[in-house]
Amino acid sequence: MRGDMVRLLAVVERDLKKFKRNPMVLAMSIFMPIIYLLILGNSFQGKLLSLPLVIVNQDTGPSARSFMDNLHAIAAGPQTITVIYAADDRKAIAGVRDGEYKAALVIPPDFSRRVALNGRPEVGLFLDNTDAISAETIKNVVNGALMSISSNYVAIRERTDQAYLRNVNLYRQVDYYQSLVPGVVIMAIFLGTLTTGAFNLVMDRFLGIDESYLLTPLSKAHIVGGLVISGLSITTLIALLIFGVSMIMTGIPVSNGIGQFFSILTVIVLTTLCLLSLMFVIIGRVNHPRIVGVLSGFLNVILFFPSGAIYPIASFPGWLKGFAKVNPEAYAVDALKSILFKGAGVLDITGDITFLLVFTFIMMSIAIVAFKRTV
Repeated sequence: MRGDMVRLLAVVERDLKKFKRNPMVLAMSIFMPIIYLLILGNSFQGKLLSLPLVIVNQDTGPSARSFMDNLHAIAAGPQTITVIYAADDRKAIAGVRDGEYKAALVIPPDFSRRVALNGRPEVGLFLDNTDAISAETIKNVVNGALMSISSNYVAIRERTDQAYLRNVNLYRQVDYYQSLVPGVVIMAIFLGTLTTGAFNLVMDRFLGIDESYLLTPLSKAHIVGGLVISGLSITTLIALLIFGVSMIMTGIPVSNGIGQFFSILTVIVLTTLCLLSLMFVIIGRVNHPRIVGVLSGFLNVILFFPSGAIYPIASFPGWLKGFAKVNPEAYAVDALKSILFKGAGVLDITGDITFLLVFTFIMMSIAIVAFKRTV
């Protein structure tokens, strides 16, 4: 038993020393998820903002003024649009075609008169429909402002003959920037497991120094276990660092103190073990790092995007939902979201933890059996 532990720790020590000689790998594993959070968080932002809408107002009547007041309120409040004025409708439409504006709104001279006479008032909205998301957003904004021009007063009391919707948030408000944090942590774990564990074995094999393992009395379990432990220690530290920086950047409050930290640490450790063992199964017998480079992009896409980190799994097509049910990153993201945003503890995420444990056991068993002990 003592001899097995000595052999295992020898593998761990040898693997950890490699990272001291290659700090760039650690630096990239730390900074890439942070850069991802900054770029994706500020490029999507959850909702669209400051969409340029050019307006040609040919009517000075009261309905046109009310319509414009509604649009200005949207531009000043939610800031979904940026209002720009133009005098020539042809130049405004040409600006949309040239990509200067997302849409052009033309209010005809008889708009207010038609509103007063109930004569089917109309406005023209010319959209750049090649950007479907922006076009649909502007159409909804303009339509909402248009429908509101008939509201001349706000009732002091609610009417008893109308139905009203009451929104009740079960949890605290979570903005889009904060919602990315679980995905950023999981991406940090993925990058860590990709550059540790099995990858070091691939590099040894490529450089021809893997014989140093083969000339020792180390068993397959010693080699795989030692590499997994070294990868676990490094990746866990990286993930915790990324988690701390992300919490500070996004302003997520710490709700349950030590209990919350223990729950997060449990999920990070189990997710790291899952992905390390999975990497051993996939690239454990690869003999060239270029193959790992090709596989890394593919694995990141098929594991990260169907995990629910960016888009809800409930909206996936059926076949992708089926894949998400066996995707360990999906369970890790769900567990972290429950802990961070719902105040859940370890006992509340037993389903996610059970899957991660079972997945790790299966992948680790396959990795040990499939590992080649001979050249």
